Amino acid sequence: MIRNVINAMLLDAEFYSDAAEDESLIRQAAIVVVAANLLGGIGASLATESNVPAGAAIGVITGLVGWLVWSGVAYAVGVRVLGGDADYPEMLRVIGFAYAPLAIGIVPWLGFVGAAWALFAAVLAIRESLQFSTQRAVATTALGWAVWLGIAVLLNGLLGWNFLTSLPF
Repeated sequence: MIRNVINAMLLDAEFYSDAAEDESLIRQAAIVVVAANLLGGIGASLATESNVPAGAAIGVITGLVGWLVWSGVAYAVGVRVLGGDADYPEMLRVIGFAYAPLAIGIVPWLGFVGAAWALFAAVLAIRESLQFSTQRAVATTALGWAVWLGIAVLLNGLLGWNFLTSLPF
């Protein structure tokens, strides 16, 4: 698993292509999402001097919901609109591993770097999974991320959470 996380963070295109095909990696992808968002939530809480356990929990919940939604939007846009070739579980696997760079958010104020890195990883992951151009992957990633961000804001507002503790930067 550690090797897979390292390959994901190194933006290894071959790894993302293999992860799209390897159904056994779904559990690892889920663990990456939980761990990266747990660490990012802790770092954001420390940076904003917020409640660390609450920030960690909010980070994990928001991250899991975001992963499911982002993967769904990426699947819908990438396959149904842009003609890519993948299924929803593939998107879950590759986007789950693309979350790995968010873990550096454990260091307060480095979450922004992790978030930008994760977006680059997602573009590569989506490109490899859907087997299409980088331009289409950028569009798919941007739309999926925008929907995820909107849901994160909505969840935080509806539940009265401090949105700053769930941001990865």
